[in-house]
Amino acid sequence: MDFGLSEIQEQLRGLARKILDDKVSPASLAAYDEYRAPRFDRELWQTLLEAGLPAAAVAEEYGGMGLGFMELGLFIEELGRSVAPVPVLAHCVSAMLPLQQFAPAGLRERILPAAARGELLLSGDFWTGLSSADPTRLQARDQEGALILDGECAAVPFAREADWLLLPVRRGGATAVVLVDTRDPGVTLTDLQMTHFEPHCRVTLAAVSVPAADVVVASCGEELLAWTRERCAAALCAQQLGAADHALRMAASYTSERQQFGVPIATFQAVGHRMADCYIDVECLRLCAWQALSLLSDQQPATTEVQIAKIWAGDVGHRVSYACQHVHGGTGIDRDYPLWRYCLWLRYNEMALGSSGAQVAALGQRLAAGEGLFS
Repeated sequence: MDFGLSEIQEQLRGLARKILDDKVSPASLAAYDEYRAPRFDRELWQTLLEAGLPAAAVAEEYGGMGLGFMELGLFIEELGRSVAPVPVLAHCVSAMLPLQQFAPAGLRERILPAAARGELLLSGDFWTGLSSADPTRLQARDQEGALILDGECAAVPFAREADWLLLPVRRGGATAVVLVDTRDPGVTLTDLQMTHFEPHCRVTLAAVSVPAADVVVASCGEELLAWTRERCAAALCAQQLGAADHALRMAASYTSERQQFGVPIATFQAVGHRMADCYIDVECLRLCAWQALSLLSDQQPATTEVQIAKIWAGDVGHRVSYACQHVHGGTGIDRDYPLWRYCLWLRYNEMALGSSGAQVAALGQRLAAGEGLFS
């Protein structure tokens, strides 16, 4: 049995890497450091849209490639390798995918083709709760055929840049999911400063009216919530894989060139062992992340596999960021050298996914209850 990537997957990954290598550099990323500008390269985003990559997992009838979540995950892995300033996870994973899976036909036809072309930018409030059981602080009440929303979302990526936000809300004792126009006068966006500089906003809604046509799921939205959060977690693991792999390669290159006592420091046993441990970590994360992506791509249950990938993503991000900085010495924290950006992203993703200790405890509880032996 061939466990390698298919020809289409290799081509998609190669195309993504070529574009990102050409368009993203330490110099271009420096323009967004320390919140100098919103971390959104619109020229790069347009290039990716023209290549069709953000719509890789969108059906052809809506203007996408008609591929799966595995292919989108490979693209996201390349984004992690370059820490590119584009809203792929927000737009594709937390908005387009659940809309395609759960939205009524009319809403899909109205939103998805424009989103696939990049005429609309979407985002969703599914990231801050990846390690929390509480889905939302938004409340909805019925009024004359519409839903009236009040409350706030703690941190929504690219909310200020987005045209529409996909938001879960409490509707009585159930969960609904709606699309909210960011131009509505009842929507207030408060910019947040995140440690990795990606633009986020606190979204406050005050008597925002959502017509029935913009309701994705009127009730029983718990299935959409769980479905989307699993894919958001797997996407972060894929991004973590790309960032960790690139940081490791930077460290391997540096230690092969940096000399001490007349020899490359890579020949020192302690340095070699440290890099070997990082390599094993990254390859273990690759196996776990790809397993989760593959199962989700086939619409198979993958709760256990996603949880295992989250554990590895947190631990690997932690260990690799420390080890790579360590072998670089003072160069590793020099802002003129690009490693520090990867370390910020690795630590941010570790926290966003929830601590590995908490994930291990949750997996242990599921195993003890007989729920995690098979997804």
